[in-house]
Amino acid sequence: MGFQLFAEGYQVNLQGNRQTGMGHTGAGLLMGASSMHFNPGALSLMKSKYDFSAGASGVFSKNTFQKKAPSVYEAKSDNPVGTPFYFYGATKLNDKLAMGLSVTSPYGNTLKWGDDWDGKYLIQDISLQAIFIQPTVAYQITDKLGIGVGFMAVSGSVDLNKALPVQYTDEQGNPMNAGVNISGNTWAFGFNAGIFYKVSDNFTAGLSYRSEVMVKLDGGDADFSVPGSLAGLYPDTKFDSELPLPSNITLGLGYQLNDKWLLAADLQYVGWSAYESLNFDFEAPSVPDSYNQRDFENTMIYRLGAEYSLNEKAQFRAGVYYDSTPISEDLLTPETPGTNKIGMSLGFGYKFTDKLSLDASLLYIHGEKREDGYAPSDFYGTYYTNAIIPGIGINYSF
Repeated sequence: MGFQLFAEGYQVNLQGNRQTGMGHTGAGLLMGASSMHFNPGALSLMKSKYDFSAGASGVFSKNTFQKKAPSVYEAKSDNPVGTPFYFYGATKLNDKLAMGLSVTSPYGNTLKWGDDWDGKYLIQDISLQAIFIQPTVAYQITDKLGIGVGFMAVSGSVDLNKALPVQYTDEQGNPMNAGVNISGNTWAFGFNAGIFYKVSDNFTAGLSYRSEVMVKLDGGDADFSVPGSLAGLYPDTKFDSELPLPSNITLGLGYQLNDKWLLAADLQYVGWSAYESLNFDFEAPSVPDSYNQRDFENTMIYRLGAEYSLNEKAQFRAGVYYDSTPISEDLLTPETPGTNKIGMSLGFGYKFTDKLSLDASLLYIHGEKREDGYAPSDFYGTYYTNAIIPGIGINYSF
């Protein structure tokens, strides 16, 4: 499974098709088992005894780079289709206590520029994956107030290729670049907590917090392809590195305007400042360690969503959000070509029975044009990015 880069940084916001259809709002809504991700406190107020939800999305993304004038060079990424997914299962143990398990993919990045493009010394391709397994418990303090907390076990992996500024010719006499493949996997841990309150029969509010997770990779594999006499200077070796998955604080509001209309708004604060640098400490003494400045900045995401119930079976949804980039000026790399992004979504829900329902969503993400680059490597140009993301999910409760 490859997860695309379409949220800013490498955060992926596709953890429920009903929520995606409503601009990925949900912290202030009662959403059953899927509340484990959006706000664990709302889980305690779920209505059914058992609730299950599963779904996935297909991410079709494009990235374009145009080199700084006077050059006319242009490159387009050849990204594979991403498949982020989610699963939720929860039960009410009694009138007050609920528990459940979720498996989600809220962080990831798959990007493929190619072996011979102009930025090959920075990145050729990258696949970053983080799968969150979260057992959750929630307690209903009163008829209106609920709290919840989840323990997050994170399976993280990375596979990265880049060229080295060492050239040689192959057996056919073609010029080639040396390169390195960096890969590894590990586990990390964190928590997710939330509080949910029914202000009135029509008005709900929630506050959730997902902690930072520091993914530390010890003993990863660095495999070098360096020919001839230089091969001894770049032996295959092990490396240590770490990558933060940032904290999130989300305030959510929900308002049932009437029997037909449900409105929602979320304000999300992302602690990207934890990502200061990407460093690789190689075990072999002859291989120089790598320091890569990042200095991400904390950001806000603004979300609005609505759901219209046509009848007892069918619902139509729409949403919009604005996601600002955490990447500072002169630190924009093709590894994470971040721009300010606008997301626009549509959704549809259908209840086959009182127990079984389907959710579908379609999200379009437009990245604003950004003229910038990475000063340490003097690599500048103009980046364009966009993505089309259809998704589908099923829900079963009883």
